[in-house]
Amino acid sequence: MTLQFAYWAPNVSGGLVISDLPQQTGWTFDDNVRYAHTAEQYGFDYVLLQTRFFASYGADQQLEAATLAAALAAKTTSLNIITAVLPGLWHPGVMAKMLATIDHISDGRSAINIVSGWFKGEFTGYGEPWLDHDERYRRSEEFIRVLKEMWTAEYANFKGDFYSLNNAQLKPKPLAQPKIFQGGNSKAAKEMAGRVSDVYFMNGNTLENIAAQIEQVRTLREQTGQGTIQFGINGFVIVRNTEEEAKQVLRDIVTNANQEAVAGFKQSVKSAGAASPEGEGMWAHASDEDLLQYNEGFKTGLIGTAEQVADRIIELKKIGVDIVLTGFLHYEEDLEAFGKNVLPLVREKEKQLQLEAIS
Repeated sequence: MTLQFAYWAPNVSGGLVISDLPQQTGWTFDDNVRYAHTAEQYGFDYVLLQTRFFASYGADQQLEAATLAAALAAKTTSLNIITAVLPGLWHPGVMAKMLATIDHISDGRSAINIVSGWFKGEFTGYGEPWLDHDERYRRSEEFIRVLKEMWTAEYANFKGDFYSLNNAQLKPKPLAQPKIFQGGNSKAAKEMAGRVSDVYFMNGNTLENIAAQIEQVRTLREQTGQGTIQFGINGFVIVRNTEEEAKQVLRDIVTNANQEAVAGFKQSVKSAGAASPEGEGMWAHASDEDLLQYNEGFKTGLIGTAEQVADRIIELKKIGVDIVLTGFLHYEEDLEAFGKNVLPLVREKEKQLQLEAIS
């Protein structure tokens, strides 16, 4: 299978690193339309719209994901649009209707990323309860089951601990059932992925640890007998003319870290993960440097020349990664540079892999 590529939409201010280093990255609607057109031009498959309601790690301005998805759907032609959603702040039946509408606007390009929640303040700030770790994943699983019921049944019925449906109708149905993404490193997250999700997103990590996660979730999926699941990996991309130039950019990011924002982010995510029964969550083994890129994208190793980054992406493919989720420092230039200089190399290397496999 050909690798697919996604990028984080910078629909919140402050860019994708918690650093005071100047970033040539905009967050407005016009900025995001421009980036989407660039991504389409160079063959990206997905854009992931972040969900954020309160400022965190310096993200003082936020465009809401679902409404932005609808607007981008009308402004694009090929990009699949992933709306990140927080169960607890939305009713799944309402979100099922919204995603179906976006699917019609986009001619079948709507998808959803279920974010079980790590930022307690967003829930309590809106007057919603902050559940224990595994309860958040139980709620997310019910959320997904309601989505599927609404999208497939003429009259949807569901009785759960968090949600219920009583002969609920949804018309029109989506053109194709939107793909369901999720993340999470905990046991509860992996088990949920094995049961109900289409794509399991992973934080940045080493090849060894990525391979281990893939094996764990794939085994859980096989036990359900529900067919295959895809795997996505987060990677922060720094491509420059030389490896040293790329590494210097990383050093500049680290040197200019916003320590106050990092500390606040660290407290939020560590306490959220520590509440799991095994005491581990998404950022359990993240260093302060890892947390500068809030999904540990530095770890994935997409830093160097175009050739080096393309080689690393091929190594990810070899261990079972299906989708590479990219983020950039300067979206004004780095997104296009990746599409122009790295993606063609990856495609050539994929062809070579295929030739080697049949020779």
